[in-house]
Formats: sequence, C-alpha cells, structure tokens
Amino acid sequence: MTPRAVLLVLAPLVGCVARAPASRHDVPVVVFYDENGNGALDADEVVRLPGVRVELAGRVTTTVAGGRAVLTNMPAGRHSITVDTGSLPPFCAAGPPLAVEVGAGVEAAVPVTLPIGDNVPNTYMAFGDSITRGVGYSDDQSYRGQLESRLGAHFGRARVVDQGSPHGRSNQGAQRIATSLAAVRPAYTLVLYGTNDWNFPPCKQVDGCFTIRSLRRILDAVKQARSLPVLATIPPANQGFDHRSPPERNEWVAGINEEVRALAREEGALLVDLHAAFMARPSLRPLFTDHVHPSASGFELIADSFFAALTAARSPTR
Repeated sequence: MTPRAVLLVLAPLVGCVARAPASRHDVPVVVFYDENGNGALDADEVVRLPGVRVELAGRVTTTVAGGRAVLTNMPAGRHSITVDTGSLPPFCAAGPPLAVEVGAGVEAAVPVTLPIGDNVPNTYMAFGDSITRGVGYSDDQSYRGQLESRLGAHFGRARVVDQGSPHGRSNQGAQRIATSLAAVRPAYTLVLYGTNDWNFPPCKQVDGCFTIRSLRRILDAVKQARSLPVLATIPPANQGFDHRSPPERNEWVAGINEEVRALAREEGALLVDLHAAFMARPSLRPLFTDHVHPSASGFELIADSFFAALTAARSPTR
C-alpha cells in the first residue's frame, strides 16, 4: 500500500475522536433563616425552612425537614440556585439567585430573610385576652405552649411570649399594645381579641362596636414597630351553655368576623381564621369548658390554626 493510500484509509477516522462525557454531581442544599441578613450561614442561625422549592439548571426540588434537599445529577460548572417565593412561609423574602460551583462538593446555603428590623428573631408575642392567657390550663397546655412546641420542631427555634390580659376588651388592647411591643420586641405579633367586647352594651350591635377600630389601631402599632402582624378571627361562643352565650352572641361574632377578615386584607396581616376552624367541627361543646373558654381540645385547635397559617406556603404548590 502506498503512503497516499494509507492517508486515505486513516482520514475518515480523524473526526471521530470520542469526547469525555461532561461530569455531573449531586448538589446538597439547605434553606435557612438569615437572621442578620449577611447572606452567610452563621453558627448561631439554626432555623431551617422545609417545604421550599429551589431550582438549579432547570431541576426543581423541595426541601424537607431540616430545610434540606439534594439536586441530583447536575452538570459541572457555575450555576445559580433560585427560590420559588410562592413556596416560602408568610412574610419571608428570598435574595437574588445564589451562584453555586457544581462539583465543588460543598452544601449550598440559601438565605431567606424577614423584614423585622431590630426585633428579636423567632419570637412570637401572643397578644389578647384570657383565651391567650390560657385560663384554666398550664402554659404548656395553652395554645401558646402547644404552638411554641410545634413551631420549634418545624423551624428549629421558636419562643411564644404571653401577653394575654384576662377579661380584656379590644379597646383595652389598643391602649396597651405599645407597651407590650416595646417590652418583647417580637418578630411576630399574634392578635386574638374581641371575645369580651360582646359584654359591652354598645357592642350588642356590630355597627355600634369599637372592635374593628381597636384591632386596626393594634395592627397599625404592630406594623410601626416592624413586627409582623397576625390577626385571628374571634372564636364562637359555646352557644346554649348558659345565659352568657345566647344565639345572638354567635350571630354578632359571625358579623364582626366578616369585618375582621376584611381588616386583615386591608392591613396586610396574616389571617388565622379560628371562627371557621371551630365552626367546621360537628359540635362546639367539646371545644369549651364554659361559655367562651376553650377546653384542651379547643386550645389544640387554636394552636393548629396558628401553626398552619404561620408555616403555609404563600401560594399552592405548582
């Protein structure tokens, strides 16, 4: 075979050199609450966010308990992780896309912040009347204790501070909210007021009552203090228990709560619809110990309702 013939035989093979496949790697991710807003996961920042959807190079996954997830089989190189803000809990905000070097073998820490100014992170102030105080039950058995336990297990840290005032009306709450905010400096303020307003004669008529005006003043003070406002509807009374809980009382509660729901929308407060949760039960009697005070089952229902609202995603999962 001549040299020219050898070249002709080999020539077709020149363009067929096999390329090495691009390397691919798993990328561990943790979504955390960046308390000081510096963009870094510091040693004392222990709150993690489960249920958050993150995306990298077209791949989407959702964090589980502990705020962690793994994006599998991702192409090597520099990419960005983005957070679906609709999957975040209420009030939370994600930063810009986070640059990640896939293949570096490190966990990607994705920060999330809350607009609470200098208030104390992970602190929830329960602000209301004897229902908030948990009359008849220990702190652990009240809705506050149950809520603190559940939030702590879900996020990693939570403290629910009691600012309940037995026999208090909403207009009295409006007078003392500034003092409570200054003393506690809560990240969240959980407002549950109005049950005792019915006992004030002008409040026998919805239009003549001070409840909505007072709740608005409370929410305005909460927002001015840069605490995050959470507003509950008024639970129904235990109708028929005695003369203190006639049918007219629950008619009044239902009417006021329509305005409470509208107020939450107007003020940008997170709504916790306790009235709907109570009314969805087949019977009110097991939820109370008397005409208005919750039983153990009632406090559990209140804690469940606050927990569901505080941990729910902003929008349904796509």
